[in-house]
Amino acid sequence: MAASPPSTSSAAPPLAMGTRMQLSVMMFLQFAVWGSWFVVFFPYLTKHGFSATQAGALMGNMALGAILSNLLIGHLADRFLSSEYLMAASHLLGAAALYGIAQVQDPGQYSVLFVLTLVNAILYNPTLVLVNSITFRHVPDGGRDFPGIRVLGTIGWIAAGWAISALFAGEGKSDSDTNGPLLLAAGLSAVLGVYSLFLPKTPPTGTAGGGIPIVKALGLFKDPSFAVFFAVSLMITIVLAFYYTVTGDFLVKQVQIESVGQTMSIGQICEMIFLPLLPLFLYRLGMKWVLALGMACWGIRYLLFSQASPAGMGYAFAIAGIALHGLCYDFFFAAGFIYCDNEAPKDIRASAQALFGFLTYGVGMWLGSLLAGILQQQYTSTVMIDDKSVEVVDWQTFWLIPSVGVLACLVVFVLGFRMHKPKDAPPAQNISLEK
Repeated sequence: MAASPPSTSSAAPPLAMGTRMQLSVMMFLQFAVWGSWFVVFFPYLTKHGFSATQAGALMGNMALGAILSNLLIGHLADRFLSSEYLMAASHLLGAAALYGIAQVQDPGQYSVLFVLTLVNAILYNPTLVLVNSITFRHVPDGGRDFPGIRVLGTIGWIAAGWAISALFAGEGKSDSDTNGPLLLAAGLSAVLGVYSLFLPKTPPTGTAGGGIPIVKALGLFKDPSFAVFFAVSLMITIVLAFYYTVTGDFLVKQVQIESVGQTMSIGQICEMIFLPLLPLFLYRLGMKWVLALGMACWGIRYLLFSQASPAGMGYAFAIAGIALHGLCYDFFFAAGFIYCDNEAPKDIRASAQALFGFLTYGVGMWLGSLLAGILQQQYTSTVMIDDKSVEVVDWQTFWLIPSVGVLACLVVFVLGFRMHKPKDAPPAQNISLEK
């Protein structure tokens, strides 16, 4: 059964330009912080003597931080503290943690680096939930207005990628050779921490005696389709972690690319193109098939990576796989945030977003990062080239594994997911929720 025919335009009033600018700058800085260092961190670690397994564990701390902190931050934002103050505190302390990470380059200090990366992750991950929560609180129509604001986060990631390549790559050096990206991220985090104090006021919406928000959010799993969505999201995020964790190293070693940040920003450029079009695709295809299309693109991307090489069609396959990021991220994760906001009652929406972040950015990314590092180590062998011992990775097999995993998830999702109209939705919607 389909939702009622949507109107051609939203019944909600237009978003004020001042609020749009405030939220857009917030999104830009939020993802510029992450994009400044994350995509080059794995090759940066291996170049400084850390093993692939150690590098995978350190990358996995980004997700482990989400596991430890996201549910708590959603509860705080729903009940006790204004979201903009939580943002400010998290980013200011995160700036100090990033600066500390930049100072540790000796594998003998692995335990120190482990603690610092975990602390940074605990501080940064909740802000991914908070920026969504703040945005949805201050826009008249989430389905209409959120994509246009979220796209500034994509632009911030792109700008960060180009900046680190321009500043730190060239003359035979890769942007993953230096700690410069970490220092840039620390500076941007400090700027966003201060800026957060001037964001629109976003006080808690929960009331005393109304039940614990996160427990109420867990109650959404009573809906079988919601449970299928979250289970599949968890599995998809495990394979998503392969992209964020290993692609930088893959581009350097297999495709022989030096400007990793700049090259990977191609994916964010495509994301920037498709994100503003997300409401149109939701209207034409419905939420279910937009999510399914996004999942399918993950499988195609990894299949292309499995055939990548330094020249010819192999190089084109690598670039095409990166470019698919626009469809992969927008049509599954951005749409997923909108789905969560539609499904959750108003008083627990921050906790519902936190629950989605906990399972995806948290559990899924953590398991995926660990698995990516272990698999890369598993498919790495030592060969002799010109009387020198060289480590070679079987990238074809490595990338085929997550590609097959995505296909299995897609089948489960298509068979088990059904969309329905949210109980508290207004009668007129500009987005069809089911097709």
